Amino acid sequence: MIERLKMVSLVILGLFLTSIGLKFLALHELTFGGTAGLATVLTFVSPWSWGVLFFLVNLPFFLMSFKKLGKWFTISSFMSIIGISLVRDGLDLLPFFSVPMWLSTILAGLCIGFGVTLVLNNGSSLGGIHILALYLDQKWKVNRGLSIFICDLLIIIFAGLLVGWGNALLSVFVIFVASTIIGRYKKSPIKAPAEQPVFEKAHSQTINES
Repeated sequence: MIERLKMVSLVILGLFLTSIGLKFLALHELTFGGTAGLATVLTFVSPWSWGVLFFLVNLPFFLMSFKKLGKWFTISSFMSIIGISLVRDGLDLLPFFSVPMWLSTILAGLCIGFGVTLVLNNGSSLGGIHILALYLDQKWKVNRGLSIFICDLLIIIFAGLLVGWGNALLSVFVIFVASTIIGRYKKSPIKAPAEQPVFEKAHSQTINES
């Protein structure tokens, strides 16, 4: 129980850090990779909020998560998606200090990098590309940071066509900083409570293959 509470607390902290990082990007109309970036791009052509769009674009990935990564991980990720959607939309209702674009870019990369790392290392994810990255890490030991960076880069190219290449290039720098942090501080492919059968099976297979 104590371990579960610790994990939940760290996930919540990660959600807040990531939301703050995304807010720094929004100050200068920058975007990010993955489903967060896709949701950001869609806000330019949709009347819906970022949180609603982020929730919707992540729904298709949960079928993969439930089949391949287990019930606990899927439920935890689903709750994280709801949590960050609410927190990020909530920040738009509060006064937020303004910073220069160069500083906003650095702060966004740091906040998102450490925020996502906390979420991933404690049995959850922020859906989309992160679910795919965790699956690749578990299945073939593909570095999470590298796989996320490649997928994000492709999405940023698409975003650049819609929002402009100047901001897209700055967004690539944010992705690089965040992905470097994620790759550096990642732990086991899926960290879940000991009673989780799917995790136990995956973990034992990983040990046996080592």
